[in-house]
Amino acid sequence: MQESHQQHGEHRSAHLAHQFDTLDQQYQSGKLGIWIFLVTEILLFAGLFCVYAVYRANHPDIFIYAHRFLNKNLGALNTAVLIFSSFTMAWAVRAAQLGKKRALVNLLAITLLCAFIFLGVKYVEYQNKWKEGLLWGTHYHPIEEAAHAGEAAPADSAEAHYTGPPNVHVFFGIYFLMTGLHALHIIAGMAIIGWVLVKARRGAFSPSYFYPVDYAGLYWHLVDLIWIFLFPLLYLIR
Repeated sequence: MQESHQQHGEHRSAHLAHQFDTLDQQYQSGKLGIWIFLVTEILLFAGLFCVYAVYRANHPDIFIYAHRFLNKNLGALNTAVLIFSSFTMAWAVRAAQLGKKRALVNLLAITLLCAFIFLGVKYVEYQNKWKEGLLWGTHYHPIEEAAHAGEAAPADSAEAHYTGPPNVHVFFGIYFLMTGLHALHIIAGMAIIGWVLVKARRGAFSPSYFYPVDYAGLYWHLVDLIWIFLFPLLYLIR
């Protein structure tokens, strides 16, 4: 009996944790864990979508007016970039399953590059909003109301040129909250993919052990899916 256990231990994979009997059991347990985590992420963004729905239902004029200050072309570019990155990530998982190291490394690098492009475009958008003074904490007032109240806005301020509905900062508060949180998830995904890429370059993955690549792919697909909802909700309001 003791000899049998020793032989069993000798044949255990180096990637098999001690609490599991087989690699498949370890894989399925890990996949269940990542799905539970993704469900919590979905619940988090579902709450934000509810906040969006409530504010938009109560202040439709603010959302219809303020969304025009968002650059639809840049938003569409980021959408295309993330959809393409989902494709390369899924392809990377398949390459790992087939033991194609070179393809895996290249596809992970392309996915990481797409993430950098997304953040670069988002930085340009944020910078423009900052320069224009379209921020979450700025209370705008229509010029007509300000004049009627005897208020005078500085000539170089955003309020001096603002003619829209009051409290438009509500929209930009939601915009920065939702897109900012999503950007943090992008950065976390980049860290995960970067770690997987380093492991892939060292030849850590094979057809019998590709699980971290698969888990990273599931997370990345969720991040992409969230943006696919954010883009029309914020940029394509009608």
